[in-house]
Amino acid sequence: MNQDIDNDDDLFTGKDHTPLRSDAFEKTPQEKIEIIQHHFHQIMETLGMDMNDDSLKDSPKRVAKMYVNEIFGGLLPENKPGISTFSNKYKYRQMLVEKDITVYSFCEHHFLPIIGKAHVAYISNGEVIGLSKINRIVDYYAKRPQVQERLTMQIVDALKQALGTKDVACIIDAKHLCVNCRGIKDTASSTITAELSGIFRTNPITRQEFLHYVGSHAKFD
Repeated sequence: MNQDIDNDDDLFTGKDHTPLRSDAFEKTPQEKIEIIQHHFHQIMETLGMDMNDDSLKDSPKRVAKMYVNEIFGGLLPENKPGISTFSNKYKYRQMLVEKDITVYSFCEHHFLPIIGKAHVAYISNGEVIGLSKINRIVDYYAKRPQVQERLTMQIVDALKQALGTKDVACIIDAKHLCVNCRGIKDTASSTITAELSGIFRTNPITRQEFLHYVGSHAKFD
């Protein structure tokens, strides 16, 4: 059966969801590109760049298209992945874990990259999804200005709704370039966030099994 991972009404609302204005979807992607192109041209000029230079003159357009269609494509509701679920006919009742899913997002505070890996698990309550759909959910929510805590919760909430189960977990381990390349400039540190739901939260054995599979020695109460 087919299920949306969420509906348009709760895509960006609530304490765990991306903060957007009520008119966020009124402009078309092309309109957004044109506006961003104009303003980015002004930013580059303000920095003192020669916008007549062959290497620079098309940069505002390239940046605008990249923002709208690529790295912030998760802000367009039409890009949300359609999630098809299937009956768990083979009665697999154990944990399914997909680890080392690439996370490439941007922090909403400095608009610098967040780069890392997500480890996602669920226990079927009668429905399963294709493995690539887990990657698509991670990618969709990552392609927004983000904070890592929110991203972790959004992935779990989307899978809970798609699968009709509370038994979902996600850990993200990522480097934040706002820490690595500016400010303190600590290139060695990374940030770990976890969202554990259902049996992953209530059952210590299940929780430790998940942590063992993903190679994490963290402890969560």
